[in-house]
Amino acid sequence: MAKKDTTQFSPVILGFLQALGVTLYCSLVGVIFWKGNEIFGKVDRYVGPVMFLLLFIASAMICGLMVFYQPYLLFFDGKKKEALKTVVNTAAWLFVAFLLLLVFMLVR
Repeated sequence: MAKKDTTQFSPVILGFLQALGVTLYCSLVGVIFWKGNEIFGKVDRYVGPVMFLLLFIASAMICGLMVFYQPYLLFFDGKKKEALKTVVNTAAWLFVAFLLLLVFMLVR
């Protein structure tokens, strides 16, 4: 059985794409927090905290999959250094995204 090639992108590009996906997902969740009362109305029941916790847990799972799934495949394909490089590059690109958003916020 032929193995599937999991190295379609370099670790730098893959890290950038993963960080971009996490940034966009966090932006979507941020909009939900920011405009939540306008979208859903005021929630003063038991459901509000439960929905927050479910979103929090689902977000952790989604972001974990976006960041670690490809390195997981690389690691168990015997490409341990490339898997580590991908995780480090993703973390670096996430830090760059954080800095860009921080500068944008301070300039505004």
